[in-house]
Amino acid sequence: MQVPFTRNRTDEVDLEDDTWQMVQKKGNQFVIDDQPFYINGFNTYWLMVFAADQSTKGKVSELFQQASSAGLTVCRTWAFNDGQYRALQKSPSVYDEEVFKALDFVVSEARKYKIRLILSLINNWDAYGGKSQYVKWGKAAGLNLTSDDDFFSHPTLKSYYKAHVKAMLNRVNTLNNITYKNDPTIFAWELMNEPRCTSDPTGDILQNWIQEMAVYVKSIDPKHLLEIGLEGFYGPSTPNKVQFNPNTYAQQVGTDFIRNHQALGVDFASVHIYADSWISQSISDVHLQFTKSWVEAHIDDAEKYLGMPVVFAEFGVSTKDPGYNSSFRDTLISTVYKSLLESTKKGGSGGGSLLWQLFPEGTDYMDDGYAIVLSKSPSTTKIVSLQSTRLALFNSRCSWKCHWGCKKKNSLEKISNHDEL
Repeated sequence: MQVPFTRNRTDEVDLEDDTWQMVQKKGNQFVIDDQPFYINGFNTYWLMVFAADQSTKGKVSELFQQASSAGLTVCRTWAFNDGQYRALQKSPSVYDEEVFKALDFVVSEARKYKIRLILSLINNWDAYGGKSQYVKWGKAAGLNLTSDDDFFSHPTLKSYYKAHVKAMLNRVNTLNNITYKNDPTIFAWELMNEPRCTSDPTGDILQNWIQEMAVYVKSIDPKHLLEIGLEGFYGPSTPNKVQFNPNTYAQQVGTDFIRNHQALGVDFASVHIYADSWISQSISDVHLQFTKSWVEAHIDDAEKYLGMPVVFAEFGVSTKDPGYNSSFRDTLISTVYKSLLESTKKGGSGGGSLLWQLFPEGTDYMDDGYAIVLSKSPSTTKIVSLQSTRLALFNSRCSWKCHWGCKKKNSLEKISNHDEL
């Protein structure tokens, strides 16, 4: 493409790239070209696997189209599938090129719909392989391993993980020729989905792993943001905070919210919210009270102790819970959105949230109980779209760059104070 204008020789940029820039962090806010970027997003973890099959590939585009029409701007999905059905990584550093091309499709399709991706690099759990698959590979190679938690400390298993990181970050997309580490479609890398190291409640083993891997990711890709993938449990370094945990077990799983996020190279904090699996399965107002205090405590800590944005990267409620009804789900979503909006209005650390999880129609067989199909849930769609509209208004403010905007300011006040949530 011909360059439409030049600023100087080192700053030549085409118009498309000018409008699609890497997300950065400035203090406790996400920014794009110095403009605030508060996010309303979602999870759909299985996009790569669906894209690898011609019969389901179209569902990826369908989902992005529906999410985009609700104003959603970020999707979190798996950039791993280790040793399982349609595996991306069949054995350490051995990839199925067809599955990798499927991920290329997900990335290029997301860009088409102006949706950015958080790509998670491995699972703590067994689904899609996870750390247990790495341990199986290690045992097959003759290593003496006693626990899945050896993943975090054994040099060979760490080298397997690093090789996967390197392959992913240096991947050149076969559809648009952009290297992943240079692609602004990728919002951030995630070290692991919900890391836990229960064999070491002190948290030292996991802390060392986070530190080593964060620095490693940044050594290959200093441009993209990085997060850990934590659930947000408070640990031994902050005994005064464990009261916010959903239960006493949460402080014994080897994670430590504040300490973990102080590791060099980590750019923003992640928190998950599952009152229905952490407190009690039966739906009750206690879930809403917990959710509100959990969100507010983490926004507060991200501001006071971490100086970084925090993203509530998974939250939802299962239709399988006793006492479930859709109006409770709407209330729960609104509770998260309202607390975030309070932070956003003040330019605070509440960087955004990602629903767990969004599905297109006809994928019910994948539903874990948490699936939201926008076309079948008008009341939920209304809440989601309204939050998107509000955040888009915040993001479009010219913030510190501009000297006009009375109209914009008024419309912002109007929609911020409108208590439709």
